[in-house]
Amino acid sequence: MNSTIVLMIIGMAIVTYIPRMLPFLVFKGKELPPFLQGVLKNVPYAVLGALIFPSILLIQEGNLMFGVVGTAAAFVIAFLGANVILVVVGAISVLSLYSVFLM
Repeated sequence: MNSTIVLMIIGMAIVTYIPRMLPFLVFKGKELPPFLQGVLKNVPYAVLGALIFPSILLIQEGNLMFGVVGTAAAFVIAFLGANVILVVVGAISVLSLYSVFLM
């Protein structure tokens, strides 16, 4: 492996590590206000929605119903309080059943 590539990998590791470690150093021993904790708990769902929503209308070769069913399943599972991984796995499972039995 070329030394330039190794140095780039090390540099990217450092650049990635710093923003992940800074909050631990800045907020060590401090507790966030309850409102901010509530907001931060919802960030994964907001990011998941922002990543997935644009594809809902373009999914499965223009079959809008496929996207609607997957979105509805994800909303219901998330509303029931499941974590992000369970929401994704549940929506995939519902869409798998939908594609086998109803398409």
